[in-house]
Amino acid sequence: MFNIKLLNVREEKEMTQKEIADILGVKQAVYSRWENKVEIIPLPKLISFCNYFNLNLDYICGFSNNKNINLSNTTINRKLVGNNIVKFRKTCNLSQRDLAIFLNTTPSTICAYEKGKTLILTSFAYQICEKYNISMDWLCGRTK
Repeated sequence: MFNIKLLNVREEKEMTQKEIADILGVKQAVYSRWENKVEIIPLPKLISFCNYFNLNLDYICGFSNNKNINLSNTTINRKLVGNNIVKFRKTCNLSQRDLAIFLNTTPSTICAYEKGKTLILTSFAYQICEKYNISMDWLCGRTK
C-alpha cells in the first residue's frame, strides 16, 4: 500500500530510516515495520510524513502521480474527517451499516469516526478512497 512510496521518498531524499523515524517521533524499528509492510502507518504519522516532504496523500497511496499539493490544512482534525466521511457516505447513498459491512467493522465504529470521537484507521480510509475514487487528501481534510 504505502510502503513502496515511503521507501522511494526516503531513498530519493537520501535519508536513513532513523532520520525519518526521528522526524516522525518514533523509533527506527517502528518506521522500519511501516516501510517493510509489517504494519500500516497510522494516519497522523502518514500525514506528518507527507507534510514534511510536501507530498499529497493521494501520491503516497498510489492514487495520483502528482507529488506536490497546495494544502488548505496541514493538521488533522477528527471532526472535519468525520464530516467528510458523512458527506462521502451520503453522496454514495450508503448507510453506516453499509459502510461498516464494506470495511468489516461495526456501525458504531463508523458512527465514532463520523462524530470525530476517533480518527479513521489508515487502512479504512485507503479502502474507501480506492473503491469510491475519493481523494485521500480531501477525506483527511487537507484539501477542499
